[in-house]
This record gives sequence, structure tokens and C-alpha cells, in this order.
Amino acid sequence: MGGEIAPFGAVLLRSESAASSQIENLTASARAIAEAEIGASARRNAAEIVANTQAMEAAVALSDRLDADTILTMHRALMHSNEPGTAGAWRDQQVWIGGTTLGPHEAWYVAPHHSRVPSAIDDLVAFMARDDLPVLPQAAMRHAQFESIHPFCDGNGRTGRALLHAIMRNKRLARNVTIPISAGLLTDTNAYFATLDAYRTGDTEQITCGLSAATFIAVTNGRRLVTDLRETRAEWTDRIRVRRDAAAWRVIDLLVRRPVVNAALLTRELGLTGPAVYRAIAPLADAGILVEFTDQRRNRAWRAPEVLAALDAFAARVGRLRIGRA
Repeated sequence: MGGEIAPFGAVLLRSESAASSQIENLTASARAIAEAEIGASARRNAAEIVANTQAMEAAVALSDRLDADTILTMHRALMHSNEPGTAGAWRDQQVWIGGTTLGPHEAWYVAPHHSRVPSAIDDLVAFMARDDLPVLPQAAMRHAQFESIHPFCDGNGRTGRALLHAIMRNKRLARNVTIPISAGLLTDTNAYFATLDAYRTGDTEQITCGLSAATFIAVTNGRRLVTDLRETRAEWTDRIRVRRDAAAWRVIDLLVRRPVVNAALLTRELGLTGPAVYRAIAPLADAGILVEFTDQRRNRAWRAPEVLAALDAFAARVGRLRIGRA
């Protein structure tokens, strides 16, 4: 996909964060997520998905340094709001998957004792530093090993999938955008979890093939999303009549990345202040590109329904796409 779609990198990263959260049964509409980003939504799931986006951003920003501190920084970005006491810290208790809260007797998987987590992470970091392996199989095995270590009390899945993108960026397999791999994994979450179980029995083939398949699905779905956004952006050009140097054009370009805006966001992103904000918004509202959803004189906010629809369509395609189908 390369640099051609780099302008859509932010929206692909957000889509990956939403899909990764959905694997953990955290779901929210594109509108709720976008509103949460500007503080206009109090929905907890949306807020957690925004935090996951922040963890993804940390993963990409720190991808040149794959070490224990990077992993802790990513987890802190993910969990700082909901679990401030444990955010960015290795677990200090035994954890397991399945079974009951009373003990690990009937658990599907019991993670290593918490005293072994730091050394296990050191071993994982050493494995990530190797350069004698094909990148995708290396990333797949690294992901499965991270999930097996289960180094945190909560947020392991989302942190592990964020780290997956960090290693792909570090190894230069992905250079410009975040491929929404979690959207590919979502096509069959039972199969995804089964590949992790198989890895723990010594079978590395299933997680490698599963992650590879998810990557192809992600590229197909990501390309479709970018095509939808491009078509929407081109159609907007025909609907508004403003000068070529008008700020409205800059707002339009921003909307593809940030489909919900308010005055504070436009000031921060575009340097617009005071009346200039509303002069830029007016022609877009008149053309139906932006719709105000606040009923108040202050703290007004607007959404771009067509961009949000494209993002929701991206999410809806998850589960319908299969290898060999567009």
C-alpha cells in the first residue's frame, strides 16, 4: 500500500485500534469513538478504544526501540485511565485464562508465575532483536509468546497487538501506515485463540499462517476503506463553492482523519481561532458535509456523517471477508 495512502494512516490506525478492542468485546460505533476523542462522549467502551489508539500511537512512535520500557509505555497509554494503579507495571500476581476467579484449577491456560515475567520479557526482547528470520513469522511468534507470558493483569491482548505493529514498523515491513491486522483476526476469533493455544504446545505453524491470512484480509479491507474515503473527499470538492485559499479546504482534509471536530480541535490542528473557525465550518455545514450534533451555544461540535459511515462499513465487512474474496 506504501506511501500512496500515507495521508490515511491516522484513520487506519484508529480502525486497527477499534478492531483490536472488539476482539476483547469492547465495541463502539465510529461516531462514539470520534466523539470520545474530543471529549464529547462519556461512553466507557469508546473511551477505552481511544486509549487503545494512544497505545498504538506509542507503539509506532517507539518502534525504533523495542525493549521492556517500550512495552511498559504502551501499556501505560492503554490503561492509565481505567487502571492507574497497574498501568505500565508488570503484574505482581498469578493470572490465568478461563476457569473461575477462585483459582486456576479448570483454567484453559495458566501464565508463568509473576516472578518470572521480567526475565521472560528480556528473552522476548532478545528474540525481537534478531534479524535472521522472515519478519512476519517472527512477528507472529513474538505475538504468541507475549500473550503466553501475559505480563499484565489486564490489557495483554491489546498491548500485544499494538506491539505486533511496532515490530512490523521496526523491521520495515510496514513503513507508512498501520495495517488493520486485528480486523483480519476478527474474521474468526475462535481460530485466532486456537492458534495461540497451539503455539503453547510447540506448534508455531498455525499462528504464522493465521497471522499471514489476517494480514491479507487487512490489506483488502484497508484498501476498500481508503477507496471509500477518497471517493467521499472527491465528491465534497464538487459540493462546496469557496475560494481556493479558504480555510474550509483545510478542514475538509482534516475530516478524513478526524470526522468529529470542535473549535478546540480546529485551533490545535489548523491554527484557526475565534470567528475563523465558524467561517470555515459554515460552507461545509451548508453543503451537508458537516452536521452539528450539540444543542448549545458553547462547546459546539460537528460530525462528518459520510466519513463515519465509511468507518462503520469497514467494521461491518469484518467477518465477511475471507482469503480469495474482495
